[in-house]
Amino acid sequence: MPLRIVRNDITKMHVDAIVNTANPEPGYGSGLDSAVYKSAGADKLLMDRREIGVMPKGTSAITKGYDLPAKYIIHTVGTPWADGKSGEEEIIRNCYRSAFKLALGHEAESIAFPLLASGCYGFPKGIALRLALSEIEAFLSENEMEVFLVVFDGKTFSLSSELYGDIDSYINDNFVEEKTKEEYSFEDRMPYASQSSMMLLGAAPRKTGSAFERSERSFFRKKKGANGSAPRYEDAKSSEFDEDTFVADEEEACVPELAALPAKKRSLDDCLSDIQKTFMELVFSFADAKEMTDVEVQKKANLDKRAFSKLKCGSTKNPSKSTALALAVALRLNLDETKDLLSRAGLALSPCSKQDLIVQYFIEHEAYDINEINFALFEHGEPLLGSQVKE
Repeated sequence: MPLRIVRNDITKMHVDAIVNTANPEPGYGSGLDSAVYKSAGADKLLMDRREIGVMPKGTSAITKGYDLPAKYIIHTVGTPWADGKSGEEEIIRNCYRSAFKLALGHEAESIAFPLLASGCYGFPKGIALRLALSEIEAFLSENEMEVFLVVFDGKTFSLSSELYGDIDSYINDNFVEEKTKEEYSFEDRMPYASQSSMMLLGAAPRKTGSAFERSERSFFRKKKGANGSAPRYEDAKSSEFDEDTFVADEEEACVPELAALPAKKRSLDDCLSDIQKTFMELVFSFADAKEMTDVEVQKKANLDKRAFSKLKCGSTKNPSKSTALALAVALRLNLDETKDLLSRAGLALSPCSKQDLIVQYFIEHEAYDINEINFALFEHGEPLLGSQVKE
């Protein structure tokens, strides 16, 4: 099963086990620990915790969930951040490993983690996230379990500048909606339109509202994102990817290192050899060339077995955009190959989609960790790849 990123209160998660950041001594403190005890029933849970006794750092113990929706609570003891040279990271890795071991031993099929050590223990959130992704991915590479990483508030994941550097600048430089809003009024885009023709297009009369407010209904159409995410905009005339519009001129590029990246092109022979292949045939062709098994592709795309099986056997003819992009990331395709793969499903990268821009940013930087991409998408309110997709 894939990793899922959700925004929720972990005490309300309907899973087999939730993970609680526990004190080493019996009893409970503030924050998440306090919330878990109060929601489960503090008196009953404290009795179990006292029986467990003192817990060393990096270890975990399991109790009943009592009044929680979860069947079990796995209590794990972390450590404060010092300087990164005092074994802190290995202790947090052991927290994840020991929690997973207990979950397996109790035949749990689903587990929910907070981002361990990112709160009162003071770990830099970027390091805490890297540790979480590393241990969860290592576990899922060898085991089947539904794993949730639960985010309670928006502050937890303000990671763009820390992890992704210039991703926000990249989006701002290339997002068509914002560019159009900034540089052109509706009248500029349609200088010869009559009042009646503008009203037919859905615009309000010129005398009311701003130019962009009048044009928003006609020049762009809103498309609601998956899972209730914020709407995005597409050009009403075309949602096709326009490379001339999207790629900045080298002298004007706001991100110099992007302009310096070498363009990787497929040879003519490669293109001609794949000309008759369907979407999934091309997926397997890339997988064979990279010596990847079906299971490796499925896991690296963060897809569950059923979704991947439906694509493989043809019961799902064409994938969603999120699934197609997930497979491109799993196969470590360059931008040219990604466009080719998407086209087999009648899809294209669009400069009107922040999801597409974020994925393209990672591909251009040859950063193919799908969970890191999903965290960037999550932070920007965009549909995630793989795990959240239902075909």
